[in-house]
Amino acid sequence: MGVRFAFTGGREGWIRVLLTAVGVGLGVALLLLTTAIPNAMAVRHDRDAGRLDYTYGPPRPKAADTLVISDANSTFRGSDVRGRLVEPEGPRAPIAPGLSAYPAPGEMVVSPALKHLLASDSGKLLRERLPYRIVGTIGESGLIGSHELAYYAGAKNLAPRINGWQTARIDTFGPPKKTPASRLDPVLLLLVLVVFVVLLMPVAVFIAAAVRFGGERRDRRLAALRLVGADSRMTRRVAAGEALAGSLVGLALGTVFFLLGRQLAGSVEIMGVSVFPSYLNPTPTLVVLVAVAVPAAAVLVTLFALRGVVIEPLGVVRTAKVRRRRLWWRLLLPLAGLGLLAPMIGKGSENGYFNEYQVIGGVLLLLLGVSVLLPWVVEAVVGRLGAGGAAWQLAVRRLQLKSDSAARMVNGIAVAVAGAIAIQMLFAGVQGDYTKVTGQDTTRAQMQVNLSRGVDFTTAAKKFAVTKGVRKAVALGSADVGDRSWHGKGPATSTGVTVGDCAALREVARLPSCHDGDVFAATGSDTTIDADTVKLAKAGRRLWLDTNVGVGVGRPRPEITWTVPGGLKHVRAITSPDGNKTGGFLLTPSAAPGRGSVAFSGAVYVSIDESVPDVREYVRNTAAAIDPMADTMMWSATEESNKFTSIRTGTFAGAICVLALIGLSLLVSQLEQLRERKRLLSALVAFGTRRRTLGLSVLWQAAIPVALGLLLASAVGLTLGAVLLKMVGATLSVDWSGVLSMTGAGAGVVLTVTLLSLPPLLRLVRPDGLRTE
Repeated sequence: MGVRFAFTGGREGWIRVLLTAVGVGLGVALLLLTTAIPNAMAVRHDRDAGRLDYTYGPPRPKAADTLVISDANSTFRGSDVRGRLVEPEGPRAPIAPGLSAYPAPGEMVVSPALKHLLASDSGKLLRERLPYRIVGTIGESGLIGSHELAYYAGAKNLAPRINGWQTARIDTFGPPKKTPASRLDPVLLLLVLVVFVVLLMPVAVFIAAAVRFGGERRDRRLAALRLVGADSRMTRRVAAGEALAGSLVGLALGTVFFLLGRQLAGSVEIMGVSVFPSYLNPTPTLVVLVAVAVPAAAVLVTLFALRGVVIEPLGVVRTAKVRRRRLWWRLLLPLAGLGLLAPMIGKGSENGYFNEYQVIGGVLLLLLGVSVLLPWVVEAVVGRLGAGGAAWQLAVRRLQLKSDSAARMVNGIAVAVAGAIAIQMLFAGVQGDYTKVTGQDTTRAQMQVNLSRGVDFTTAAKKFAVTKGVRKAVALGSADVGDRSWHGKGPATSTGVTVGDCAALREVARLPSCHDGDVFAATGSDTTIDADTVKLAKAGRRLWLDTNVGVGVGRPRPEITWTVPGGLKHVRAITSPDGNKTGGFLLTPSAAPGRGSVAFSGAVYVSIDESVPDVREYVRNTAAAIDPMADTMMWSATEESNKFTSIRTGTFAGAICVLALIGLSLLVSQLEQLRERKRLLSALVAFGTRRRTLGLSVLWQAAIPVALGLLLASAVGLTLGAVLLKMVGATLSVDWSGVLSMTGAGAGVVLTVTLLSLPPLLRLVRPDGLRTE
């Protein structure tokens, strides 16, 4: 009978079912999308592992099934560009995932996103860096995301460049064998668990609120059933059936929303992360769990909501005197949550892994405490609010009569903000453990370009110096030198050799005077290197340069020898721009071995003018023109762990999705409440109430519960964050700017929803809202 009422109740019944279904559907869609995230991340990892092109073991000889491949990665306006130069050496050369054939020299196949970028005006600078003709696109199996920028370009004569790390000869793609996935350390695992609870909890709260749409009208219908002879148990079963009908329609709509959201996910990029729609496939177990849990929750929530309602034949009685909500049992939930987390305080990352079930249970109970405490807080505060203007009085009186509906609307935002504050505190507290100092002096240079062996770094520095936006370019070449040939057993004693002009050498050592042709022996970097340098720095001693680094099978390079000249000057090494102290021999260009260029790998330190637009792209374009395999790096004082960064990025991306869907659900909830009060609002306007007054009253009705909810959320979030920081052994500190930004985001969502509900409000207060049929 309840299901029939839901679908045969005329226009009002259908609107009620539709509002419930949309609210539940949005929650179901978010649940399905969230439960699909682990699978999406796993697919991204597998796709990335499937295209690995590193070498393992001894170098491979050239064969019919080998491929020479070289990294040519780059960056364009903050986005990574994955590039590979390829040269197949036989008809059975392994084909990279996503390709059907390799491009010829001078041609390239690109990802769809890169193709679109290169064809646009914004990709003009990148087009100069990739002077290849596009002949195809990379398939989905060769990409980790729909927005990934990637290309494979044909090349020739790559074999002489084989060095084992940048250029390699391979006969297969992917990891050499199945290796067990590395387990996250305890703190990162704790972050993941807390993130999932925080993202899913607001969704559950909103689904519980959505199934209670139209509660007042439903209670009046149940009173009519009592009038014709139904008992109280039957009316509750009818109410449960009606809620079940709305939730089942919500499941159907949620599936549609999920499929639409999955398709939309393929066209957006959040925090640098993109996926293909096929990645977002939740596991069947989780799908079945959602399909069973949502209708069951709808029935249970409805029965729970009716516990304090007496449905009589002549009307609905909620009590002659409103019974105040009890506080004691509401405090038990957050206290129980603290009780679960307390035994793990001080455990840190050195004492093993945290108990996952205790972490999930403790965080869940603390966030659930926000949901159950908020109705009591709203009731306690609004009951003491005094007189004011007409809009204030309308809002306060409405809240005093129906504070539970106002609290339900804000509950999801409050839970989300509480969890976000805790996560923000945890991230800020442990960030230092996953951030290391690079030692790079960003006042002396802001970019570094590493050139391949054999590239003339002195000429490269001159080209960088005339690049638009470059203030200064310093080039240094480095190699190793030993007392014996590097072929065979190799030298017994060795040290480093650095080549550069006098200005460049002054960046790594304190030189008393310097002219082209001078040679220096620098000490003060490392005890072992200093000892070897002193041992080798004997005038007339013959030394061998290492020209064989990374050489492939059967391709040893000619030996290059160098004799230590007389008049060698001893100097003290200083910290170089990259944060290291460079010891060994320092040579000016004319003192370097005549054929030494093949032994030296160059590095150019570039100082740029940040005020020049796209100055970094001009530097990268120059680097690509000099050496397509040049590695261009931006300098920074600190560097974060990749795993920590990826978890934080995924968290913020998920938080954006949760807030967006919470906003949509809030809008549906607000429209449902306005629809229920249509006749009352129309009567107020008919009696002379100004529309502006009604609009302000709606704003006050939203502002008061939101302010209370955010205050409660801040208190619970700070408490949870403090406990989590104590669990990981981090210093307890509060980033108030982060707390304010989280609460401001929550308040902004509610304010936006309230403003969007004003146009429907103005339509609802027209005189025809008083008509009754």
